[in-house]
Amino acid sequence: MNRKTIITLIVCALAATGVAAQEERPELVFEPAVWDFGSVREADGPVRHTFTGVNRGDRPLVILDVTTTCGCTVPRFSKRPVLPGDRTEITVSYDPTNRPGAFDKELWIYSSDRKRIATLTIRGEVVPRAKSVEELYPVDAGGGLRLNTTLCAFTYIYPGVRMQSSVGYVNTSDRTVSLELRPDPAIRSGLLRIDAPERIAPGARGAINISYLVPADTPRYGTLRDALELFVDGRSRGTTIVVHGIGADNPSDMPEEKAPRSEVSTNVVKFGPVKHGGPRPSQSLTLSNTGRGDLIVRAVECGEGLSTPLEPGLAVPPGGSARIEVRLDPSADGYGARSSFLLLVTNDPLRPMRRIRATAVIEE
Repeated sequence: MNRKTIITLIVCALAATGVAAQEERPELVFEPAVWDFGSVREADGPVRHTFTGVNRGDRPLVILDVTTTCGCTVPRFSKRPVLPGDRTEITVSYDPTNRPGAFDKELWIYSSDRKRIATLTIRGEVVPRAKSVEELYPVDAGGGLRLNTTLCAFTYIYPGVRMQSSVGYVNTSDRTVSLELRPDPAIRSGLLRIDAPERIAPGARGAINISYLVPADTPRYGTLRDALELFVDGRSRGTTIVVHGIGADNPSDMPEEKAPRSEVSTNVVKFGPVKHGGPRPSQSLTLSNTGRGDLIVRAVECGEGLSTPLEPGLAVPPGGSARIEVRLDPSADGYGARSSFLLLVTNDPLRPMRRIRATAVIEE
């Protein structure tokens, strides 16, 4: 009788006898179960380590899976049964590409009865490689000017508080270039401030400084959005810097004993199948206040094809709620699946913005 037949008979016998889980619990021990790679050079590519485990239980076991929380960590293992006292190996590969700094990753090992039987850990410190100018400044704005990004996304913008960000640039040409930022009149808040050089010397690096300042005496709530088209030496390649944020109340101005708390009954409003030429259907959701002070709606915004009679200024008392009707215009776009949104901004200091998704299928 060969080894494979013996293993099969043992496994089948244990299954047939119905041994209690606590009597047949597999035990896979790795010594060590933690491996420190130390310094890992990003330029050298993936590193690997092989962990050796011993079955110290009283029955054979099979490794069903080894899971990780990151695609940068890849395990390789065998699904052959491991007899009591036998060894098995798990080789773990870590890819440091674009992951500078310290890392600490866990791998969970599951047996064929879908129970976690061991945990492995790898750690280390990635030494980043030197990056090219094209990697550091991936946006080609034309004329030798490159940017590190075209998006400045602020979170919340509070009255009287200046919010600042920047876009890095480099002039890769051998001549001085001129720079002009032209605001898009259709996407303009009137609150954006720009500090940018008019001329940039060859090889020079710097930043286009961008800031929002909402006057304290005239708060602006809801979406603030601006678009700036770049002209290098009077010519544009269509490169546009987009800046946006959400105007909201400053949470530091709201005492905890008076703070409201917003809750919505659903995060997705489903209209289902709707006829393109049919009547405008409506759905509703509930906005509730589970806090201690009045909940005030500061801004209401709707996406394409969506509308609501709700207006800013609605106050919901503590423990109260309000029904919000949402209407869909099926003729606003073409046929097929459609997705839009309803955005609510309130004076809830913990979660000022609520974005509710709306879905429908437009039919003939």
